[in-house]
Amino acid sequence: MESDRRAAVHNLPSHVHSSIPATSAMSLLHFLTLLAVALLVRAQTQLLRGSCSFESDSCGYTSDPAYAAWTINEEGRFITAESSSFGENEKYVLVSPELELRDWSCVRLVYQISGSGSVQLHLRPEGENFDYTLWTADKPSDSWLIASVDIRNMSGAYQLLFDAKPRRGMGNSVALFEIHIIPGYCIECNFEEHHLCGYSNQWNPNVNWYVGGSLARDPKSNLPDDHTMNNERGHYMYVDSVYAKRFQEVAKLVSPMTTTSMAGCLSFYYQRDQAIGNFFSVFTKDQLGHYDEIWRPDVYATTDWKLVQVDIKAPHPLEMVFEVAFNSPRGGFVALDDISFSPEFCHTETEPAFDPSLANCDFEEGLCQYYQEQTGGSVWNMVSVKPNVYRIGDHTTGTGSFLLANTRHTSRPGYVGRLFGPSLPGNHKYCLRFYYVLHGFMKVDHALALYVYDENNIAQEKIWTVSEGSKDVWTEVEVTYLKPMPTKVAFVSICRNFWDCGLVSLDDISVTLGDCRVATGPMNPPPGHCNFETGDCGYTQKTKAKKGHWLRIRGHTPTSYTGPKGDHTLGATTCTLRHLTCCPSSQPSSCPPS
Repeated sequence: MESDRRAAVHNLPSHVHSSIPATSAMSLLHFLTLLAVALLVRAQTQLLRGSCSFESDSCGYTSDPAYAAWTINEEGRFITAESSSFGENEKYVLVSPELELRDWSCVRLVYQISGSGSVQLHLRPEGENFDYTLWTADKPSDSWLIASVDIRNMSGAYQLLFDAKPRRGMGNSVALFEIHIIPGYCIECNFEEHHLCGYSNQWNPNVNWYVGGSLARDPKSNLPDDHTMNNERGHYMYVDSVYAKRFQEVAKLVSPMTTTSMAGCLSFYYQRDQAIGNFFSVFTKDQLGHYDEIWRPDVYATTDWKLVQVDIKAPHPLEMVFEVAFNSPRGGFVALDDISFSPEFCHTETEPAFDPSLANCDFEEGLCQYYQEQTGGSVWNMVSVKPNVYRIGDHTTGTGSFLLANTRHTSRPGYVGRLFGPSLPGNHKYCLRFYYVLHGFMKVDHALALYVYDENNIAQEKIWTVSEGSKDVWTEVEVTYLKPMPTKVAFVSICRNFWDCGLVSLDDISVTLGDCRVATGPMNPPPGHCNFETGDCGYTQKTKAKKGHWLRIRGHTPTSYTGPKGDHTLGATTCTLRHLTCCPSSQPSSCPPS
């Protein structure tokens, strides 16, 4: 039966997708054939140092003695961190042996969070004091889950650290079943292994992606042989219209999310039958759920496997989505195999990934590539002030330089000051970040605004303006914009008359590719970086009697002249900070609540 031969992606057997035939005369031959295929597949998947299945030992992984100890299951096959083993330390840290992988590699992790807890994967470069966070998960599951994490080329040795925090209480645990480190990119897959490289089928009641190929397939089927091995013993993914019931039934095969910026050539093979009855497209999908079509076929049905090569630029996390829509149960099939990636673009005319950091400036050594209008004198001036309790210093270091626009530096009672940035190519989505301070404005209507200009110095759009009163603290702004033509931004401050205007400070402008709401540039903040807006980012303190404690609070400090008016990240009224308060044991009431 057709339904019997199908195996949905989410319900696969352990490794070999087919079963041994029962015919006695052929049983031994088929068994040996399947065994050879399994061994061939395993040989093709080169496991690098740091891989472990926890069969009999931990493969050189050790528990950090400063924290609770991981436990290998008595029957093997996984290592676990259980809340019942908690002592004074409320987390587990598993440290890999020293690794030296000079080429791009992929960590494929099979894990499970039972009850409540979280697990993180960190990278610790040799000789550095901080760990880079590569991946995190905190959603519980009743079954094993697969995570794929790309490791970029490393020039030196490093270690991987698994940081598990099961919540206190019975039944809460974090378990690692398998750690596989393989050469290449995580989005690459030939579908010969049971985990399917972390690709997943987005379930639909009627049409889905299935594992095709193997010796057990229906001999009456018109599905193709596998492309990897060029015979019927290999595997691929396919979607068939036989169960389509409605117009535009859609099946989606989704890759694991990229975890670091990538740019290059995505390649794959496909076959397509009766293409007038289906639509086949490939999309990228970001963390906000936005789709962007990157390819659709230019031919209809294919009689053999056809190679597709498409250039992609992924400055932020993306999933690759292979989507097929059917018009009827007679819409044929689409098969997919051998997805690969190269850091070289497929087409020579494709522009390399653009680096927008040329528009960054902290104004410590000049205006970088920013400039002012030549008429009317300079409105924006680079200054440096010594911070004290009454005034703040620059945003970068506190004692450096920033830009200041105000009437006292001009020869006129009013002014329009435009600070232009460098020209950036069109058809890119940019995330612009900067910090500003207002002081002494009676009205903020024209105090500071951000415009987009084209190459002919014609304003295209106002994309941001000040909408609230001055806070006298550095305030961060994030603006996302996209224009089809080359553009440059302009910071505009307008003063109608001397008496209504105050001071406008500007510092630390940065531009990255992508939407500000998703991670851009490097996928994670620098090691040790934290703004304390949503937590402590893993920072801990040693609490002892009669000692001062770090407290996370909002707003100003509880006593006058002991600290800032508000936090450094966003300002006085909306954010949090880290503040050190000494609490004498004789006067515990002097400490503010945490």
